[in-house]
Amino acid sequence: MAAIQKEREELIEMFGIHFELLYNIPPLCSRILALLIIDGCKTGLTFEQIVEKLGASKSSISTNLNLLLKMDKINYYTLSGDRKKYFKPSPFSERLTNYIKILDFEKKIIDKLIIYREKTVSCAEEQCNMENVKAYKSHVCEVEELLMKTIEKFKEIERNNT
Repeated sequence: MAAIQKEREELIEMFGIHFELLYNIPPLCSRILALLIIDGCKTGLTFEQIVEKLGASKSSISTNLNLLLKMDKINYYTLSGDRKKYFKPSPFSERLTNYIKILDFEKKIIDKLIIYREKTVSCAEEQCNMENVKAYKSHVCEVEELLMKTIEKFKEIERNNT
């Protein structure tokens, strides 16, 4: 059992470091998300369980839970007659949908840059830049298409398991 506990702790730490870098969030925030992914996917974890498992202050846990809720990285639910909130990671499909929003905005910026560059190109370097931007837009569109397929697959899995 000690080996499984050690493996669990290593996973939480690895996820924690990953989320810190990926989302630019505080270390405790990223560890809470990691903990919920590893231990909270079935029934969720209560506030008290999170405090106990991470050994951080209640105010720190509360602040970071609120940040994760605002970022749509986690959800919570309540049970009738129970005053506790049960926190769970947001479904994969929801977490990936946020990337679609980012890609949509990036495509708008790219389109504006292409229009601008087409009007102002005056040298070989700017022409090269415009070609690179067009190639990058093509890449972003391919990533978006692949991401949409993945989200649909996750939604199907989530529907079949609820």
